Formats: sequence, C-alpha cells, structure tokens
Amino acid sequence: MHMDRRLLAAAAGERRALSVSVGLSVAAAAANAAAALALARIVAGVFLEGATLRQSLPLLGLLVVSAALRALLGWAAGSTASAAALRVKERLRRRLARHLVALGPLAMGRERSGELTTTLVDGVEAVSAWVGQYLPQVALAAAVPLLVAGVVLVNDPLSAVVLLVTAPVIPVFMVLIGTAAEGMGRRRFRTLARMGAHFLEVLQGLTTLRILGRSRQEVATIRRLSNAFRRTTMEVLRVAFLSALVLETVATISTAVVAVEVGLRLLYGRLAFEQAFFVLLLAPEFYLPLRLLGTRFHAGLEGAAAAERLFAILEMEPPVGPGGTASSRPGPHPEVRLESVTFSHRARGREDGDGSMPVPAVREVSFSIAPGERVALVGPSGAGKSTLASLLLRFADPEGGRITVDGIPLTSIRPGEWRARVAWVPQRPHLFAGTVAENVGMGRPGASTADLRRAAEAACALEFIEDLPRGWETPVGEGGIRLSGGQAQRLALARAFLKDAPLLVLDEATSQLDPGLEAELAAATSRLLAGRSALVIAHRAATVRSSDRVVLLERGRVVATGSPGELAAPGGPLAALMSGGGGPP
Repeated sequence: MHMDRRLLAAAAGERRALSVSVGLSVAAAAANAAAALALARIVAGVFLEGATLRQSLPLLGLLVVSAALRALLGWAAGSTASAAALRVKERLRRRLARHLVALGPLAMGRERSGELTTTLVDGVEAVSAWVGQYLPQVALAAAVPLLVAGVVLVNDPLSAVVLLVTAPVIPVFMVLIGTAAEGMGRRRFRTLARMGAHFLEVLQGLTTLRILGRSRQEVATIRRLSNAFRRTTMEVLRVAFLSALVLETVATISTAVVAVEVGLRLLYGRLAFEQAFFVLLLAPEFYLPLRLLGTRFHAGLEGAAAAERLFAILEMEPPVGPGGTASSRPGPHPEVRLESVTFSHRARGREDGDGSMPVPAVREVSFSIAPGERVALVGPSGAGKSTLASLLLRFADPEGGRITVDGIPLTSIRPGEWRARVAWVPQRPHLFAGTVAENVGMGRPGASTADLRRAAEAACALEFIEDLPRGWETPVGEGGIRLSGGQAQRLALARAFLKDAPLLVLDEATSQLDPGLEAELAAATSRLLAGRSALVIAHRAATVRSSDRVVLLERGRVVATGSPGELAAPGGPLAALMSGGGGPP
C-alpha cells in the first residue's frame, strides 16, 4: 500500500489537519446517506403512497440541504488536505536545504547536481501528492465503507453482509498490483533523475561540446534517456490504469451482486421498496472510496519511489559536528594549528558498507599559522592542498589529529560562527545570477554603498564595474558568464575585502589576471593581509616569494617547511619553481 514509516513521520506534523480532512470527508459521506434516505422516502411517498408536493417539501428541503452540505464538506476536506500537503512540502524542502548546507561541498561533490535538483523539485512534489491525496484516501477507504455498511445494516442486514463480504476483494487486488508496480516506480524515478542530471551537464558544458563537435552525440544520448523515461513512465501508467480498471470492474460487479439480491427480494415481497431503493442508492457510495483509491494509486507509487531517494539524502551523516561546546572564543587575531591531521575522501568504488571506498587525502599533516603570518601551501595536483583548505573552512572534520584556534579545538566551535571569521577566495570563484552589487555584498550582507565601493577599489575592480552597462546593477549571469575570469576573481576578492575577516584562505586568487594588474592587486592583497592570518594555496613563484613561510605537500604529507629563501636555495625542493617561475613541483 506504499506506506513508508519515514513518509508517515514527515506527515506527522499535519496529523490534526489530515484527521480533520478525513473527518470532513466522512461527514460528507454521512450527508450523502441522509440525501439518499430523503430521496428514497420522497420516491416511495409520491409514487406508492400518493404524497403531495406540500407533504414532500420537508424531505425535499432535507435532500437539497444534504446535497449542498456534501459538496461544501467535500470542498473543505480537499482544501484542508491540500494545505497540509503544502506545509509538509515546505518543511521538507527547508529540511533538505538545511541538510545539504550541513553536508557541505565535500559530501555533495559525490552527487550530480541535476539529480539533486530533480529530487528536490519533482521528488518533493511527489511526496506532497502522497500526503495530500493518497494518505487521506487510504483512511477514507477504511472509514467510509464502514459508515455506509453501518447505515445499511440498520435498514437491511443482509445487504450489509453482502457489502462487507465483497469489500475485501478490492484491497487484495490492490496489494497484488502494488507489489508488482513498486519496482517500476523506483526505476521511473531513477531514470528521471539520471535524465535531469545529464541534461544539466550538457547545458553547462554546451560550449565545450560544440567546440569538440560532440553536440550531436549528446542529442542522441538525451533522446535515448528520454525514450527510457518514456518507457518506464508508460509502464507505471499501464499498471495504474490496470489497477483502476480492476477496481472499477470489481466495484461494478459487487454493486451488481447487491442489486440482484435486493431486486430478487423486492420481487418476492421480502423487502420494502423504500429500503431496497435506499440500499441501491448507497451501494455505489460504499465502493466509491475504494475506487478513488485506485485513481490515487499513481500518486502513492510516485511518492513512495521519491521518498527513498529523499530520505537517503536526509540520512547522510554530516561530515562536521554541531560544535558549540567551547567555553571560550578565539581572539581577534587567532593562531591556527594543525596537529597530525588525517582525512580521507569517500569515492564511489568497491563496496565498504555505504557504496564507497576511502581515498587517503592528507596524512599526519602538522603546521601552524601565526597571527599576521602568510603561509603558502605548495605541492603538485592531488597533494591535498584543497583538502586542507576545506578542513580549515570546516567543510569536514579531520578523521585523525585536530585543528585548534588559539588552543580551542575547531570541532568545538559552531561551523557558522567559525566561517564568519574566515574569508575564502577560490581560484575559480562562483558568482550567482544576480547583480554585481548582490554578488559583492554577499561578503557582508547589509553593507552600505560606500563600503561596497571601498572593497571594489581595494580589489582593483571599481573601474571595470563602473564601466559596465548598468554599473553595480549589471547582471553577471549564472556562474558569472558575462564576466571574464579576471573580473570574476576581482569580484571574489572584493567580497573578501568587504568581509574583513581575521583569517583568509586564498587559492592563487590572482591566477587569471594580467601581470600588470596582478602586481597592482598583489600590493592591495598585502594590505588586506596585514595583521591577519592567511593560508595561500600557491601555484606561482611570485606568490611563494611574498609568503612568510612555505609548507610543501606531496601525496598528502608535509615533506618540507620553512621560509621561501630556505626552500628555494640551490638544491632545495623549491629551487626549480623559484628559478623558472613555473608551476609547483
């Protein structure tokens, strides 16, 4: 019956509203029974007893009031269930958003953006339909037939027995069909998620695909995925229509059985016309909730399939703890220490209990960053530089060793509180599809226009910003597509200037600038770093020379540390880099 305890728990907050919705629907069924009773009495009175219009007016009034009340209660029940489903959907989206933020970029790096988007949009909508449509109908399929059977029992016990005997046939068929359809629903949702993920990747890499001449091949791939989704969707719809057909057929046959036994007893004078007519009016209402459950079958199937993926995300353990246990707080100019820090990434591969395998990233790394000190982190690609930056930003906690700030374990500080004291400028900064002012203002929400201008001027960005068509209000496009790489880097630096944090983590923030502008910005960056701690992931000799101390990483381990002069001496590990000005060793 597509019941998942996690879905029921998600809907638990709306138990009262859903109960009210079911209660209103049951009251609507009771009003319908009253209307059927009034109609049966009117027909019997007029055609068999010769009742006049004046004599029938009270019953006609009851019939009209009951019919109107049924319509009103049905509308109220539907509105209440829809409102409850909307609130569940909003809470679930907020919960997912908070959890994704708590998981951070390291955990989410293993997921495909398009698949996550499909899950967060279509998956939550499917769960909302499950809560607002399928769940109330399951309750009604049990409550309303019992109510109708009770009313019929008072008027004709034999017909009530026939109704109760034929009713279990419908749930049996539903269980059989539902068991066969669950796998189809899961396949359909997985196919939809894969299609969404691939389509987003194609859109993001469209320029590269056109340059490489691969756009037509990707069109064929999208066509293949679309056809696979079409086939799985048609399989699910086929089962849904089959279930509806089976339920309609069984309900029709069952109603016919009641009609036959009532008609035979009426024919032989063993049942009064008014009773017989009343039972015949109510018999379809007895099976109606079960038939409607068949029409909600598709919503139940989709909701259960989407819930598996949604709750799989929610059950992922965040890589960082909540913190907040520190009895004191770091000072305004903190000293940062890494003590035997070890960390492994989780990569998809051989099963180790959660579908992934550990890949060592850094091992037994120890160094410190004193207040006002600029430490350059140097090493080949894959040496662990970005991992250390992520640990310092507390996107994950070390598996071994610890990081302290003024002697306070970083794990005892709340992540949000710590990140408020850190400015991060990546090599490829992300810009959102807003204006220049909105993107720079993220460094300190609520900053004044004067503060924005000072930060942009310090980052050597004010001139190009004012030359844009709409100045500060110019949209930068998704991912900063309307700006050059150097302009995007300068906006990211302006954010850091605006944030004015005591600790900076820079990933070669001037790598996409021309030499003249790089020299000018290097001087501004030096002013920014004055009196602040900084970890700079260095790719250029000039960056290494301007640092106070260098930490050289290889294969996740510290192999050398010292001043640039010491490590760049003839025969030193950085001699080739410093003399040639090339990339890291």
